[in-house]
Amino acid sequence: MSVGVYRAPLRSRRADIDPALAFDRAMTLGLCGFGGVLRPAPRDLASALRLAGEQYDPRTSALIERFAAVAAGALVWARDPDGLFRLGQLTGPWSYDADPAAVAADLVHVRSCDWSDRPWVEHEVPAAVLATFRRGGRNFQRIRAESAGPASERLWRAR
Repeated sequence: MSVGVYRAPLRSRRADIDPALAFDRAMTLGLCGFGGVLRPAPRDLASALRLAGEQYDPRTSALIERFAAVAAGALVWARDPDGLFRLGQLTGPWSYDADPAAVAADLVHVRSCDWSDRPWVEHEVPAAVLATFRRGGRNFQRIRAESAGPASERLWRAR
């Protein structure tokens, strides 16, 4: 039944951008995503992949491609600037958000996401999810531990 569980940092990979900007934008607009501003703004995924490879590196292009390929219905975990965890479900396809506020927050590679109104504290979050966040990083990534899916699905249904 599970279509995957992912870690969504909801923040820029750039150190000069306040992490709360992207997180607040994502929660307010129902988005999941990450940064990587592209110039000019891409009109489709193929042009985004090409531009990301040219303006950043092949790894950034591959990250965008993997994010776009995740099935709708996948569950995503994010951690807010105060350390609370949020659980959401991807509901739409990849798009590039060229809105000036998205560029300012560096939250431009996005997908629609239904976020639970309820935050979770650390002791309520599945251990595999916590382990993924403890490793750090600012990339969208799959949580591969098999226990993450059923535990996250139970929390999603109980929200």
